[in-house]
Amino acid sequence: MHYHPRGVSEPNLPMAPDAAAQARVGFVYALAAFVTWGLLPLYFHALGEVPAIQTLAHRIVWATIVLAVMISVRGGWRDGLAAIRRRDLKVFAATTLLLSTNWLVYIVAVNTDRVLEASLGYFVTPLVNVGLGIVVLGERLSRPQGLAIALAAVGVVVLVVGTGSAPWIPLTLAASFGTYGLLRKRLAVPPVVALFVETVAMLPLAAGYLVLVAARDEAVFGAGGTVDVLLLGTGIVTAFPLIWFAHGARRLRLATLGALQYVSPSLGMAIAVFVFAEDFGPWHAVAFTIIWVSLAIYGADAAARTRVHGDRPRDLP
Repeated sequence: MHYHPRGVSEPNLPMAPDAAAQARVGFVYALAAFVTWGLLPLYFHALGEVPAIQTLAHRIVWATIVLAVMISVRGGWRDGLAAIRRRDLKVFAATTLLLSTNWLVYIVAVNTDRVLEASLGYFVTPLVNVGLGIVVLGERLSRPQGLAIALAAVGVVVLVVGTGSAPWIPLTLAASFGTYGLLRKRLAVPPVVALFVETVAMLPLAAGYLVLVAARDEAVFGAGGTVDVLLLGTGIVTAFPLIWFAHGARRLRLATLGALQYVSPSLGMAIAVFVFAEDFGPWHAVAFTIIWVSLAIYGADAAARTRVHGDRPRDLP
């Protein structure tokens, strides 16, 4: 999810002691979230022998339970559910489909040794967000933003030409998560509650599928050992980073948050190349270099706009 500035700030004034302390706390929270997301390839790689659909189903079931416990502990049921309007249900249906698609494709990418492609998807996502803002919301495109998007498109074309195949994994991840973020902006619902609603919507299919594979004696879960622990933990690694991210986003400047978001795909790329020894050939090097240049242009433009138009992110939609 991404944030947009609200109001006008005075960026040249020194930060108050309380604000500085809050920023430090926010930085720790946000960094913890992005590092956790960046290390997820290692986590799901350890579940590589589990069919992707089963991993996804377990992630949905255990995330729902963890989120329900979180909401109960924080006493957020009444206010959270009251924030959901009837017209939001159609939006939730779309976000649920997009989120489940994103999760499944990511797990498939890890299971098939294509983490490098997955990291590319999340590098490109901010630029997809800009494009969606222009096409769907009618936002104006600055010259640096236009150049950044054009360069990113060139990078993707280079990858297609060089590898001889369409990069469907990064494109699907970027498109699904970018659209997911766009739709979630329309929901004035606390992030934990919103994610809980989405996992609950997926729960019948997930639970039904797990019952079916158990009846067919094809279930991986239940044999004991590390795999069971890791499947149980999918709920934790899904829910907790979201909470940390929300805490960080409320305390950090938009520019800082924007810079930190590249921690996770950078870690994913490093893991793909140096841990999983995925192929990183000349075409990958050229394509990633072009995309990094586009991101640098985009980041510089975003930082400049933050200084002018305000530097406090609003709460998660």
